[in-house]
Amino acid sequence: MADSAHGGRLIYALVARERTVLAEYTAFTGNFAAVAAQCLEKCPNQDAKLTYRCDGHTFNFLIEDGLTYLVVAEAAVGRQIPFVLLERIKDDFKATYGFRARTAIALAFDRQYAPKLKQFMNEAMSASADPDKMRSVQNQVSAVKSVMIENIERVLDRGEKIELLVDKTENLRFQADTFQKSGRQLRRAMCRQNLKMKLVILGILLMIGLVLFFVICYGGGRNCTSSGKSSPPPSPSPSPSPVSPPPSPEEDRLRFALL
Repeated sequence: MADSAHGGRLIYALVARERTVLAEYTAFTGNFAAVAAQCLEKCPNQDAKLTYRCDGHTFNFLIEDGLTYLVVAEAAVGRQIPFVLLERIKDDFKATYGFRARTAIALAFDRQYAPKLKQFMNEAMSASADPDKMRSVQNQVSAVKSVMIENIERVLDRGEKIELLVDKTENLRFQADTFQKSGRQLRRAMCRQNLKMKLVILGILLMIGLVLFFVICYGGGRNCTSSGKSSPPPSPSPSPSPVSPPPSPEEDRLRFALL
């Protein structure tokens, strides 16, 4: 492991989820892992940047989104180089494993990610010896961080749009149900109205029929509902012949004179 311009070295690096170590690397022997485990017990649950000092070494923690990134360095290295390295480890680890880190078991990524930790530590120490290269690494880390922030904002914005679309869909479904209920009620009201109109028209037709029936059957003294044939009108009885009055005496004498 190369020394930095400050005369110190980067000793140990790990990535953990709360108290579960997912990947680690060191090129030195010592109890760094045990001390790091004890420090993990004391780390807060919220996002933070912390530095603990112990026996001439610094334990530098970056805690974000439930993951803890640790770099152990000699005190002479300072805090700037470890935290630049921590930012690079964080961005690369999140881009590589994402949500899988939330459910992975202990040391699940150690075989694949330990070589990357070694690479990042060597590059950080090499960059610390060259100020221009150090600034370049910092710029790269800042650029990656800006891209990730932009991607997160897009995801959040997309999530808000999806929620808005879901709300609109629910509103449309509610409006459709309301319209369907209103349509059924209107259809029933129209059916009742049509039935009333038909009943009114039928009643008027029945009344007209009854009026015509009475006019035809009972008008002019007729009765078309009586049963049997009509009897013929009675024949006129013969009137008695008038009785002539008895002849007067003058008519008798005249009759005799003629004889």
